[in-house]
Amino acid sequence: MKKDILFPLVENVHVAIALIDGQWQALLINRKADPLTQVMVTSRGYGEKEDKKQETSLLRHSIGTVDASAIAHIEPLDPGVFHLTNEYWVSFYIGHQVFDKKYIFFPESINDKNLCYIKELKQKGILHS
Repeated sequence: MKKDILFPLVENVHVAIALIDGQWQALLINRKADPLTQVMVTSRGYGEKEDKKQETSLLRHSIGTVDASAIAHIEPLDPGVFHLTNEYWVSFYIGHQVFDKKYIFFPESINDKNLCYIKELKQKGILHS
């Protein structure tokens, strides 16, 4: 059962949103010394606009392996969903241990004032720890 599975704290694995070649992209950054294997990411957006509920489709992305100190592309991101809560749920293995974490970008948090330099990308973006 799920309650019997140990999910240790996820550290040094990040989701970033950056403008690359004119297109907003969601990326997975592995700052660990170990590769991440069997990486799965689900993404969805939800919230309200003008008092009407809005929700995007739930997308599932099979990333496979992300090498140590590497970056993997998750998906392109349309600025039309920046007013929603954008959620990325990342699951992966290191060895035989499963890890799992949700990264939530709150409404309107994807904007210029939240940009920071991301060394792996060699440019600014929004980094979620």
